[in-house]
Amino acid sequence: MKAFSQSMSDYEAWLAHELQGELVQEGIDEKHRKMREEAFSFLRATYWRWAEVIYNVKPELAEMPQVLSIGDTHLENFGTWRDIEGRLVWGANDFDDAAIMPYGLDLVRLVASAILAQPDKGISGKAMAELILAGYVRGLEHSTPIILERDHPWLRDKLLLSEDEREDFWRKADKRKPGEKPAPGRFVDALRNALPKGSGNFTPVPVLKKGTGSLGRPRFIAYVKEWRGGPVLREAKALVPSAWSLARSSDRVIRTAVIAGGRMRSPDPHFAVTGRILVRRLSPNSRKIEIETDAKTLLNGTMLELMGFEIANCHSDDAAAVAAIHSDLLARGEDWLYEAAQAAAEFTEKEWKDYRISGG
Repeated sequence: MKAFSQSMSDYEAWLAHELQGELVQEGIDEKHRKMREEAFSFLRATYWRWAEVIYNVKPELAEMPQVLSIGDTHLENFGTWRDIEGRLVWGANDFDDAAIMPYGLDLVRLVASAILAQPDKGISGKAMAELILAGYVRGLEHSTPIILERDHPWLRDKLLLSEDEREDFWRKADKRKPGEKPAPGRFVDALRNALPKGSGNFTPVPVLKKGTGSLGRPRFIAYVKEWRGGPVLREAKALVPSAWSLARSSDRVIRTAVIAGGRMRSPDPHFAVTGRILVRRLSPNSRKIEIETDAKTLLNGTMLELMGFEIANCHSDDAAAVAAIHSDLLARGEDWLYEAAQAAAEFTEKEWKDYRISGG
């Protein structure tokens, strides 16, 4: 197995090549800082490493049926948006590393992230694995988008912003300033095409420290303060092939839009991939719960079960794959998910500690 330092160097060289001169070094530096903070952030920042080592950690995972998967699954990869009917929807919302891989990897990575994120060890890793797997099985049997307009009031109450928070959201948008260099033309064009017609001129503003795994990729925001009585906000972010392809596959197809728009999801109509750019709408209705602010909710049993359910929604685009997954699950022992996730979490925590000690 390649040493972590060499692995990171190789990945960042690959990313720079894929971005063709657009790598944001300030973002890479911020990623390195976050990687030193805690094991959960380290996991989020190092999906390429996960793809590279997971079969060394648990070789039997490679034998599972393959399906179009999220890839970089973790506790904070879930949030809200408005669908084409204006309904508030909750689900997975980051598909930058989507690729065809064994179905169990999404589950293992989610459970591993939960094990690493626990601030007080209040719920056991085994219990979290059981909850997530129960939700996943339920989702395979009864896949449906998770709509918050009528159902799941407890989650809706957690995610809707107060008036003060909404005001703060738009105040922050007002304060964003253009970068020292103009945005590349492809981002300007993508943002212009994503804004509503007649929204007027805008100046793309770079976003340097948002996210974790995607730090280093150029990302820009277009803010229109007034369009038909109110503000409008769009984001454009560079896409590259999934890091899974770097480690495990020659398939370099970007499948971000395919999985986001799957038949068992109700996507944001403003979430779109144009070339190698992802554009989406930003608003107070697009929100996720973060470990730092509400770990208790993220690690709640009902929430973990719902995350498993949503992974099944993402995996259910292919009925034949669902049948194969069912058969595979029946053949596995009851603790397979916990055992794999615990091993992955322990490996990640060790690499994080080594990285922190080395000074990054």
